[in-house]
Amino acid sequence: MSHLGIVAHSTEGAALCFLTYCQEGFLRTGRHEHPDVTLDYIAFGYSMPAWEAGDHASIRTTLATSVQRLADAGADFFVCPDNTAHMALEVPGADLALPGLNIADVVAERAARDGHQRVGVLGTKFTMDGPLYPRALNARGIAAEVPDEKDRHIVNRIIFDELVNGVVTEASRQAYLRVIERLAARGCDAVALVCTEIPLLVTPGIAPLPTLDSTRLLARAAYDVAVGEQPMPTWRGGPLPPGAV
Repeated sequence: MSHLGIVAHSTEGAALCFLTYCQEGFLRTGRHEHPDVTLDYIAFGYSMPAWEAGDHASIRTTLATSVQRLADAGADFFVCPDNTAHMALEVPGADLALPGLNIADVVAERAARDGHQRVGVLGTKFTMDGPLYPRALNARGIAAEVPDEKDRHIVNRIIFDELVNGVVTEASRQAYLRVIERLAARGCDAVALVCTEIPLLVTPGIAPLPTLDSTRLLARAAYDVAVGEQPMPTWRGGPLPPGAV
């Protein structure tokens, strides 16, 4: 079995990824066992000025420090349960110290396997306005849709004012469900929950569209790699080709 390293970039999403990974061991084996896992976290608040300035290169340097510390701890590969962080991880630069799974490709691959054709994208303003999911989904022949400007503001505000701090309210849940309803009216046949905190709010079975839970999909993909059911990843940061799958 391989040793997983988790690069945290937001608290609640990283915690949910860690819990899902560990629980997967019991679900699959019936025993309280799972491959080794180490988590490293440099608080994302230190990177917020760089996010607002669009300075992805400096954020990549911070994330690379976490990857190196995981390598030093004996990890064989990494995941980063933060979709926005992948915009920085995909910036050109020196190879990261470990190979890793790309969360957008994990989600897009599941969307393709499920036969979806038009996927709504819910995440931070950086993710919704960025190239990460158009790249990953379009490479598989899937259209990516984002909410309109007003709804993007609602989604982003709830993430940063509430979800990253573990605050979950019914009012915010209903606000998200209305956003998803509007995406459905525009022809979306699924919605990708691509801020890793959103699954705390939009729980299984309540959305008017099928959901792609990026947090749990990533954790389960990591488990598959750790137990040898899937090959070790080869991506070490940097840009992926437009048609990469």
